[in-house]
Amino acid sequence: MIVGIPKEIKADENRVAMTPAGVEVMRHHRHTVLIEKQAGQASGFEDDDYKHAGAEIVATPGDIFRRSEMILRVKEPQPSEIGYLKEGQIYFSYLHLAASEILTRKLIETGSITIAYETIQKDDGSLPLLMPMSELAGAMAIQEGAKYLEMAQGGNGVLLGGVPGVDPATVVILGGGVVGFNAAKMASGLGANVYVLDIDLERLRYLSDVKPANCFIVMSSPAAIRDLVVKADVVVGAALVPGARTPVLVNRDLLKTMKKGCVLVDVAIDQGGCFESSCETTHRKPTYILDGIVHYAVSNMPGALPRTASLALTNSTLPYVLEIANKGWKKALRENRAIKRGANVVKGNVTFKGVADALDLGFTPVDDFI
Repeated sequence: MIVGIPKEIKADENRVAMTPAGVEVMRHHRHTVLIEKQAGQASGFEDDDYKHAGAEIVATPGDIFRRSEMILRVKEPQPSEIGYLKEGQIYFSYLHLAASEILTRKLIETGSITIAYETIQKDDGSLPLLMPMSELAGAMAIQEGAKYLEMAQGGNGVLLGGVPGVDPATVVILGGGVVGFNAAKMASGLGANVYVLDIDLERLRYLSDVKPANCFIVMSSPAAIRDLVVKADVVVGAALVPGARTPVLVNRDLLKTMKKGCVLVDVAIDQGGCFESSCETTHRKPTYILDGIVHYAVSNMPGALPRTASLALTNSTLPYVLEIANKGWKKALRENRAIKRGANVVKGNVTFKGVADALDLGFTPVDDFI
């Protein structure tokens, strides 16, 4: 199969979909890899690295799309690229369609086969292609929260871990999944008082077994959220419903009860966000202040750490890329239920129920196409 890797053009997105090591594996399996000129440069990979691995360097994204059977990407196609997509062409990336009706409708019009990293799901419920970026984003959420607590950044001037004789900050994490776990680990390690809320009792039991002494596990409910966020210095939105819109857990009325200078880090913004007041931001302008509360809502947080993120992403995606390339998308979906769950839009039809429900669009089972 001919696999094309265009350069990422979303604002401040510095990752690349495959490293040279991944290209070498693809070539070993006799697949052709086209990569746009300088696509890996921001992640520390030069064109010569890709050439030595067996990739062909291509000058323009249009040529990549025109020649490729599968497009491999980190992020969703941008408005300038939608016209490049062809009927029957595979597009494999993070898509987060439940939060974007415009993009979903445009993908429907292309007749392409769109498979989303974030909805590839194993039988045990784990999300193997979301996990590495969630690990990064969880840790980053605390770094950013600590930074924006500084008064010069609009925060309330509290040191996350405190000092002897002075209380540490209070960190509230909404969601105990991979993002929440890694955020809690980082915040606890820095010495903050940490509260993790989740609705999954089995997950709470696990977290209770592994948590440090300064981390407290709470069954999530509207009342528990109300009680804790008013005490918080940092609130991390880490809730996730795979492939669907994130539930809003903090509304505008509750926002007004919070400490001035509190920092909200909405890791779930790419799925719509946990906070009613969240609007997507960028790495160049990551925050805004509303009702005295600092909001950080960058949708591609790991893009700020492209070297680490690109290596981790390739480690996770490569087996699935290979399976689709080796078998073709229909056979890969038939034989691998995890990949089958990744199909979001197929030949003009929404094939992931969470997306169809979130956007009030018709749903067609992907089995109809394979």
